[in-house]
Amino acid sequence: MNRVEIIKLRSPLKASILLKEILAPMVKADQSGLIKIKIYRHATLESDLSVHLHWEADGPEQNGSALGLRLAQALKEFGLIDHSLWIEEKDSKINPERSRKR
Repeated sequence: MNRVEIIKLRSPLKASILLKEILAPMVKADQSGLIKIKIYRHATLESDLSVHLHWEADGPEQNGSALGLRLAQALKEFGLIDHSLWIEEKDSKINPERSRKR
């Protein structure tokens, strides 16, 4: 089952470098099922960040993974946090038609 855990930080500080410094040691521990981590910044607000933890695991953890919970807790001192867990719907892949027939 694929899921994505999203931790959004709304901060008055430009925290992208700080976020990487906080995240790096946390990820070194065994993170069974962790596929990838992506960090996004808001298109117009450079201080708003979103961390996406992509997981493949049996059964979702309702409140988030240990890594996600630790990261959310560590980032609380820098601003407002929104932490959520999303489960991929079965048969959710939508392939847009790429060829145009004229």
